[in-house]
Amino acid sequence: MLFETAPLAERMRPTSLDTYIGQQHLVGEGQVLRKMALSGRLVSMILWGPPGVGKTTLANILAKAAQLPFYSLSAVSAGIKDVKEVIEKAQRSGKMVLFIDEIHRFNKAQQDSLLGAVEKGHIILIGATTENPSFEVINALLSRCQVYVLQELSKTDLQQLVQRAISTDAEISKRSYSIVEDTALLAMSGGDARKLLNIIELIDETVLSSKVEITDALVSEIVQTKTAQYDKNGENHYDLISAFIKSMRGSDPNAAMYYLVRMIEGGEDPKFIARRMLILASEDIGNANPNALLLATACFQSVTMLGYPECSIPLSQTAIYLATSPKSNASYVALQNAYSVVRETGDLPVPLAIRNAPTKLMKELNYGKAYKYAHDFEGNFANLEFMPEAITGRKIYDPGNNTREQEVRKFLRERWKDKYGY
Repeated sequence: MLFETAPLAERMRPTSLDTYIGQQHLVGEGQVLRKMALSGRLVSMILWGPPGVGKTTLANILAKAAQLPFYSLSAVSAGIKDVKEVIEKAQRSGKMVLFIDEIHRFNKAQQDSLLGAVEKGHIILIGATTENPSFEVINALLSRCQVYVLQELSKTDLQQLVQRAISTDAEISKRSYSIVEDTALLAMSGGDARKLLNIIELIDETVLSSKVEITDALVSEIVQTKTAQYDKNGENHYDLISAFIKSMRGSDPNAAMYYLVRMIEGGEDPKFIARRMLILASEDIGNANPNALLLATACFQSVTMLGYPECSIPLSQTAIYLATSPKSNASYVALQNAYSVVRETGDLPVPLAIRNAPTKLMKELNYGKAYKYAHDFEGNFANLEFMPEAITGRKIYDPGNNTREQEVRKFLRERWKDKYGY
């Protein structure tokens, strides 16, 4: 049967914390958001968590508890003009809650437009995001908000949600439902309450009998298009990203592309993939091909601007480029060597010749006195001691065995062969 009423997910939206499922670390007895709701005193906040875990619902409940008008904007479609209209309304009629869904999609100028009203208390800002606010929300706004992390709904939370839907919803409960198996139902929801309720509604619209037994086979048959098996927070998540990185490190673009698409199909955050490629470009390719880091950086910027599905194209291009680039971990090894030397030897004194001498006393103590300005010498090179005396001649960087770094080795050998053994 097809309903002309609101979707099930909307009909089942809780209106109080007593009927809210999940996030007990925030809304349970004695927890911070429950205390806030009971006192009716809200602060501006960012709710950070996966899709379908109750961010919008929680914002509504908090506004209702504080008895404040609630205005909602989506960062996908709203602009500065929309924000200013709400702020002007708040200035005329009094404080209100402004909820911005997907606030990470607001650019800097749009986020800046919120600062004054939040600072003066004209609005209580509640932003919802699936992205790390440290990367996506400007510091000035972040410093004015509390950040609360919402967790993926547990199996028990999802089962409770299903039972509530089939027993209390006015439309769904018209028929007799029994849950024989729920493995497929919970897996296909991906921990997203909205998806879970959409599947229940799809079953209700498809199965016409008065008694409905929910089984894995029934769910699989009705949903038809299965989401790739992928747990973004579990073992498979780490296995796939590990396989992806190791395939590129091992110069296999075919395997790299396979694991890339596995992650894309599973809904992996494209920024997470791009960040890992940034690390690989420096750690595993480095100066064997410095352009790798430039392309990986451009890829991250492209992903930030595009989002799915278009961002899969620069992800693909970059993965193939990194997989087919010459490899060198010499810079990474040099970094680890430097850490070891510093931890082993402590804070050794810097040679006087290369110390800064901003004061008369420092100059009298010979700070910088014997310094040789490289550009005053042939080949822009002055044979000067730069290392602390206790570790003079200690080689930290050893160029890799590739065309680009062999040129670097030749460069260093011409200048430091006697000292560092290049």
